[in-house]
Amino acid sequence: MLALLAAFAVVPLTLPWLVSRIGPRAFFVGALVPIVAFVHAAMATPRVLAGDAPTESVVWIPQLGLDLSMRMDTLGWLLTLIVTGVGALVMIYCRWYFAGKKAGVGLFSATLLAFAGAMYGLVLTDDLIILVMLWEITSILSYLLIGFYHARGASRRAALQALLVTTLGGLAMFVGAVILVVQAGTTSIAAILAAYTAAGSALAGNALINTAIVLLLVGALSKSAIFPFHFWLPGAMAAPTPVSAYLHAAAMVKAGIYLIARLAPAFAHSEPWRPIVIGLGLFTMLLGGLQALRESDLKRILAFGTVSQLGMLTVVLGYGERNSALAGLALLLGHALFKSALFLVVGVIDRQLSTRDIGELSGVGRQAPTLAIASMVAIGSMVGLAPTVGFVAKEAVLSSLLEGGSRPDAVIPLVGIVLGSILTTAYGLRFIWGAFWTKRDASGEKMAPTPWPDPPLGFLAAPIILAALTLTAGFAAPLLDVAFSGYADTMPMDTGNPDHPYHLALWHGLEPALLLSLGSIALGAALFWFAQRTRSIPRRLLPFTAADVYNATLRGIARVAVWTTTLTQRGSLPVYVGTIFVVFVAAEGTALLASPDRRISFEPWQTPMQLLAAPIMIIAGIVAVRARKRYTGVVLVSVTGLGMVALFATSGAPDLALTQILVETVTLVTFALVLRRIPARMGEHNASVWPVARTVLAVAVGATMAMVALVATGARVAEPISTAFPDLAYDLGHGKNVVNVALVDLRGWDTMGELSVLILAATGVASLVFVTHRSDLISRAISALPTGATRTRRPLVETSDGLQSRASAPGSTRQAWLVGGQRMRPENRSIMLEVIVRVLFHTIIVVSIYLLFAGHNLPGGGFAGGLVAGMALVMRYIAGGRYELGAAAPTDAGRLLGAGMTLAVACAVVPLLFGAAPLTSWFWEAELPVIGHVEFVTSTLFDIGVYLVVIGLVLDVLRSLGGEVDRQTQALRQAQPPTAGQAPEAAQGAHGMPGVSAS
Repeated sequence: MLALLAAFAVVPLTLPWLVSRIGPRAFFVGALVPIVAFVHAAMATPRVLAGDAPTESVVWIPQLGLDLSMRMDTLGWLLTLIVTGVGALVMIYCRWYFAGKKAGVGLFSATLLAFAGAMYGLVLTDDLIILVMLWEITSILSYLLIGFYHARGASRRAALQALLVTTLGGLAMFVGAVILVVQAGTTSIAAILAAYTAAGSALAGNALINTAIVLLLVGALSKSAIFPFHFWLPGAMAAPTPVSAYLHAAAMVKAGIYLIARLAPAFAHSEPWRPIVIGLGLFTMLLGGLQALRESDLKRILAFGTVSQLGMLTVVLGYGERNSALAGLALLLGHALFKSALFLVVGVIDRQLSTRDIGELSGVGRQAPTLAIASMVAIGSMVGLAPTVGFVAKEAVLSSLLEGGSRPDAVIPLVGIVLGSILTTAYGLRFIWGAFWTKRDASGEKMAPTPWPDPPLGFLAAPIILAALTLTAGFAAPLLDVAFSGYADTMPMDTGNPDHPYHLALWHGLEPALLLSLGSIALGAALFWFAQRTRSIPRRLLPFTAADVYNATLRGIARVAVWTTTLTQRGSLPVYVGTIFVVFVAAEGTALLASPDRRISFEPWQTPMQLLAAPIMIIAGIVAVRARKRYTGVVLVSVTGLGMVALFATSGAPDLALTQILVETVTLVTFALVLRRIPARMGEHNASVWPVARTVLAVAVGATMAMVALVATGARVAEPISTAFPDLAYDLGHGKNVVNVALVDLRGWDTMGELSVLILAATGVASLVFVTHRSDLISRAISALPTGATRTRRPLVETSDGLQSRASAPGSTRQAWLVGGQRMRPENRSIMLEVIVRVLFHTIIVVSIYLLFAGHNLPGGGFAGGLVAGMALVMRYIAGGRYELGAAAPTDAGRLLGAGMTLAVACAVVPLLFGAAPLTSWFWEAELPVIGHVEFVTSTLFDIGVYLVVIGLVLDVLRSLGGEVDRQTQALRQAQPPTAGQAPEAAQGAHGMPGVSAS
């Protein structure tokens, strides 16, 4: 079973390629997987019927107790046969349904087969959490299948509606599943049900268990389109007909019914079960039947009929008695067969005639007798005519409810199902009449027969086979009785007739159930005749539908979201920061004041450097608050960062000092780049408001943070783990630099998350600056330039007018120091800066590489090395402008970010292939000739990924806040007309920053 589940996951990956090669015939290949699964389940029949459920299990996440476990008992066996059998027929049917179509067919085939695999795993898994996961996977895949015609707005809306409703139910179901798992202490469905079945009446009144039951039922009812979630199923008819035949007749909607049937043996007699299951099931049955009589689209008739039948299945399988459970499985099988057949018939009609409107169809039955007969057999099974399986199931349902006598919990379902059966007959006849009958127009004359092109025989095979199986299953009722008893016997007998278990059979004689069945059919036929005779359609009981409520709810959520966004997202950074600070002071201040055991540890200083650095940092902070120029404020704020560098360096943390000074430098450069586009002085456009309130809040934040630091340092009662870090770093990470080993080895997952944040930050900055693209246009532009500026050397000669230059010999050239300098205006160039950068750039890159590889044992590492390399790029940009940056890094920043993250993820994934934990590192050492002793730790590869990500981040910031801002500024300057008396080239001007120079 696990191997088949893996095949369902792998084979869909090949189908898009196969469709591109052989077209829709690839569906035959896809059908092989469910066929094999069907044969496997059929071969397991003797073991299942003997009560020996085949079981497979593989440990997946032992820490959470999750296993990939599969168990095929009677209920799982039946659903497996339905899911795989109908799935195989639908896949074969798709070969002709999509004949001549190519767009999207490959993806559709893969998605449909993957959905079949998800359903296969859902009905067989014995792990409740895995069931929830597969449950949500079916929701996602159904979204893709329903929205296949994505160019149509109706398809997109229907797909989203189905996804939201079923996912909402799935989330509620997940909470219920977690409660059950925690209470039972296991995730095994069989163990959970056995435990609660044994507890029986002891669970009565257990509020926690009742809550879990209700939440699980919410998931089941939403999946099976039971009121108030019924509206998504008719909307899903926007999907291709094979999707409707499979998902909405045999597979997806059966998931909720399966869950109800699975839980019923343990929870059917709990307090909330029957009111929810029986009440909502009966209401859904009647509501769907009434609405089916109003529809003129064949698919929507079947859709509301399916809603009605699902309500009936919910009542019967959720009733919680042995005989009703037996009847419910027969009804479950019958519904899957006849409803799938009818949907496929509609697909044939729609494919051949391009319409499903009953007002446009006339005389099709005489031209397509085989299709009409198959439809009549399927409708006969749905209505309950002998000798179909629907007749057997319907008689069993009525008999099981009649055993309850005059009890309200038996009479109400009995009356509801009889009324629902009347409606079923009426809309069943309406379907036959609408699809195949010869109709009359308003004047009473017969309409001309609709021209019918004969479809290929293979196109008719699937509905004919399914219709034939409804007859075969009816004659095989005794065999079905034996097969289904294994599940039914897990239920208690009805108290009204405990000594006479019911048995499925084609003929039980003239009994009350048969009379009720025949009476409902007769009244249903009369209702159909009356509706057609009077041409009256039942009016709505309410002026709105469930779909209207759904749309109104979405509109309400959108309005609340807009109101909330307007209230909270004011576009003011001071408001956001102030809100954060107020919450911080309130929360931390309350915790500090409420704690009776706080102890304060206070030492004036630990090193003399603190006495020197602290006053300077404090003074810089105060002066920064009073600064009126933005750049001055930024520089003063950087003083506090440089003070931290001094404190780190003198406190035994050279790594932190190195990183801090590099971060401060890059931050200062970034601020300088941003400040070019905003006013130099603060408050020119928006002056600061509420200065007193800001001062009070700032003092409160500082005081709170100081108290937190004092209390935190005095709260330690045990020896810190940091004292063991040097030994752990060397024993586990084979490195002497504790900081670096912790980042790339001991706390590698944290670093992985930080890399993701860096990539998101780089992407966010670039997205704010680049308007239409993020492609590397700068390096492309610089590639066309020569490697140096060719200039004629003009030596000086003595003349009568003094020293004058004269033309040099041909071919005499002079090399420019930086390539990008050629694109700068002369007044913006600095030959001294170009020389310095040209000399130091490669040295700085070598230093960054040294820091990268030395960081495992000495100060450095990927982060520090990447920042040093980034500083080298900053130098090239400042000296030569944006074109020089393109020459220095002729690649896109996104590639560096992606390569670095890929390398880091590979370091987490590769160990899994060798049975080790993610991010496990290996140590290698050897004695090499000449070089000597060499050591290498694989975590260095992770550090290389960090190195590339940091370089990519700096490059992205320089390209966006630097080069792109330069380009936009230059474009704005060139677009402005020159002022009076100003030459055009003078109007272009030159910015103080070299990167803004005109090209």
